[in-house]
Amino acid sequence: MHRLAALAASVVLIAGLQPPPVHARAQAQAADHQAESATISQGVVESNHTGYTGTGFVNYDNATGSYVEFTVNAATAGPRSLSFRFANGTTVNRPMSITVNGTAATTGDFPGTGAWTTWQDATVTATLNAGANTVRATATTANGGPNLDRLTVADAPPPTGSTPVEANGRLRVCGVRLCNKNGKQIQLRGMSSHGLQWYYQCLNTASLNALATDWKADVLRISMYIQEDGYETNPRLFTDRVHNLIEQATSRGLYAIVDWHMLDPGDPNDNLSRARTFFTEIAQRHNAKNNVLYEIANEPNGVSWSTIRSYAHQIIPVIRQYDPDAPVLVGTRAWSSLGVSDGATESEVVGNPVNATNIMYTFHFYAASHGSEYLNALSRAADRIPMFVTEFGTQTASGDGSNNFTRAQQYLDLMAQKKISWVNWNYSDDERSGAVFTEGTCPNGTFTGTSRLKPAGVWVRDRIRTPDDF
Repeated sequence: MHRLAALAASVVLIAGLQPPPVHARAQAQAADHQAESATISQGVVESNHTGYTGTGFVNYDNATGSYVEFTVNAATAGPRSLSFRFANGTTVNRPMSITVNGTAATTGDFPGTGAWTTWQDATVTATLNAGANTVRATATTANGGPNLDRLTVADAPPPTGSTPVEANGRLRVCGVRLCNKNGKQIQLRGMSSHGLQWYYQCLNTASLNALATDWKADVLRISMYIQEDGYETNPRLFTDRVHNLIEQATSRGLYAIVDWHMLDPGDPNDNLSRARTFFTEIAQRHNAKNNVLYEIANEPNGVSWSTIRSYAHQIIPVIRQYDPDAPVLVGTRAWSSLGVSDGATESEVVGNPVNATNIMYTFHFYAASHGSEYLNALSRAADRIPMFVTEFGTQTASGDGSNNFTRAQQYLDLMAQKKISWVNWNYSDDERSGAVFTEGTCPNGTFTGTSRLKPAGVWVRDRIRTPDDF
């Protein structure tokens, strides 16, 4: 985020099994079934670890075959999404077999969550009969299962539909625009997460369903800070969080921007080795997907454009080795302002572009701080080089303060005219005015509608929801 040091908050992970496939225009109804009220074999109900819902959770015995069995009623036969909320305070995976009416649906991983007070969602899709059904989660190793909080059952989405990714397929840069699989110039609109070290609890099944179905977003920017208690403190944990959120976006038909959120220090080369390691793994795992974009340097600052360009020349080949076709987004000088915040102009990028294909350059603005000088630079640049606004707010550059919706609308009008894709900062309940949700909304919602939105959230949701031109 633009010159913002955010406050830490409690973390609730999302991991494990695949998230439910939610089409961008479908809305599922959900029902919770508490584990403490289910049939338990070789396990006990406890309440000694905080963060559970209901009156407690089930602690599986350390034994193969221990299980929790739920009775689930369905009005009609058909596919349902089954989401298990769990915690695993060990570093060892505790896989379980999920059966429905005695038939195996899947065997899923329930990996370590970092603490017994840190809860995750793991979801499968299975077919239920009309009437009563039994859903059993059975430990398959001698370690037993994880602590199990609840099962949430939701109507599965229709088998067909038109999500942003279904409509557009793999994106590519054509001239100075972003184009879809048919060569049509398009504009994506969506939301950025806050830092995954602080507000991961705002990225759960319900909130991401809302982003896809109620907000009707096209893209999720996955904002992983490198410093500020981020990636450098636990590369394995934060890389896995990014993996999980890519899968969450993919299941919902959303595009995913993998944001290497370097901010302080401002020279991206200070994190070059870390970036090589991270992007190698991300590109290796997700190269078969058609919805991933790579943002390799969030907001370079205090360095020259030539320094940023040199960094791009080193990182882009790392990605291209494994994912040769995905668009790569390159940050620009002075907090991705095309150099304007340092008194420069877009001419330094236009005159000395990165030597690579299928790339775009990023621009960030905050409408209450960045007036016509910034707006005009973006307009001029978009006629010469491919631009993508990967972060903006209606407030000041701190992500706080009063909103300037008039100026923000001027930016949005320009971006609509020139097909510049954009992502708003940020999809969390941070106390600042730039966070769309009111404090205390996460993790339990409500995430749909406007009842828990700040003014900036109401404004940007309304603009994301306007029909796409695909």
